[in-house]
Amino acid sequence: MTNREREAATLGFLRPDGRGAVEETFYPWTLTVERWKDEGLPADIADEYLRHFETQRDQVSTYLDTDLSKCTEKIESFFGLDPVKRFFVNLPLSMNGGKLSCEDDWRQLRSQAEKALSLYFTDEIIRERFSCYVEGHRRGDYPVRLALCGFFWIPRTLFGIEEHLFAFYDHPKIMHEINEFVLSAYLDRVGAILELVPADVVYILEDLSGANGPMLSPKQFDEFIGAYYERLVPFLKKKGVRTVLVDTDGDFTKLIPNFVNSGIDGFLPMDVNAGVDIVEVREKYPKLKFIGGFNKLCIAEGEESIDREFERLRPVIRQGGYIPGCDHQVAPSTPLKNYLYYIERLKDAMKECGLANQPAHR
Repeated sequence: MTNREREAATLGFLRPDGRGAVEETFYPWTLTVERWKDEGLPADIADEYLRHFETQRDQVSTYLDTDLSKCTEKIESFFGLDPVKRFFVNLPLSMNGGKLSCEDDWRQLRSQAEKALSLYFTDEIIRERFSCYVEGHRRGDYPVRLALCGFFWIPRTLFGIEEHLFAFYDHPKIMHEINEFVLSAYLDRVGAILELVPADVVYILEDLSGANGPMLSPKQFDEFIGAYYERLVPFLKKKGVRTVLVDTDGDFTKLIPNFVNSGIDGFLPMDVNAGVDIVEVREKYPKLKFIGGFNKLCIAEGEESIDREFERLRPVIRQGGYIPGCDHQVAPSTPLKNYLYYIERLKDAMKECGLANQPAHR
């Protein structure tokens, strides 16, 4: 099987030939990489990774971020993880340190964003950024994960955290106009990217939950978030995207029916320390797909803790539709030797991928 086929089979509730996909949820924190460099991670790999976060990037690289994938794949290769190309699309929507407070603010920001889209999201620039990945993706050398900022995330960054929650009541018109703009930009410009490289996984950054639950009601979700997923997800699927996930920290489980009704296939990173138990969620929603779900703190605690966590996750691994990984970025408290042990146990665990459901898929 190719790497791309292996990921598709793993997330597709099949039993891949030999083993399931061995991938990590997110790239590690820079502090973690600094620690690992002192503990044996090759300096050239660590330094290139750290430079990425220290280097001032131009507008194109900020908006259409393919650069991170070049350094993360070297760290992932060192650990023996399957290759994954990680791309990020960041729309040119920023208040430059201010906060959105009225329709005039939004009209001015929208005008600026439209100009930036016409300058930095052209077909030519998109081809320059993504065409080099077409052949390898087509051969199956690697799957592609494409991250998009979502319909809760973007208004929150514009209004500010507290002001955003009031905006559901005080500025619903602006909220809808923002999300209509975002949706239109995705249908047009992300569509152009997917014409070149049909991402295997698209995940939508939202962070709409805390440890005590969602920050909006189901009704608000349906009106301001779900209604836009309902138009975006079918478009992504028509462009060849296999799986659409939502990335949200905290305990979002009360909104799972609403997510599902709006077309979302599953979630990452499944925040264990906010009380989200992937085993319980899968029992209630057997068709949901997941990436993550492994308590990152267990890796720092050592081998016995790592073993216990894999045993906890074993039923979901055997069911398929799941790529185990950390439930956030790997913490700086994690010794390199512990993470190396975690990777070896991950490889062993993924030999059971899909075993509960399907015959071997070749």
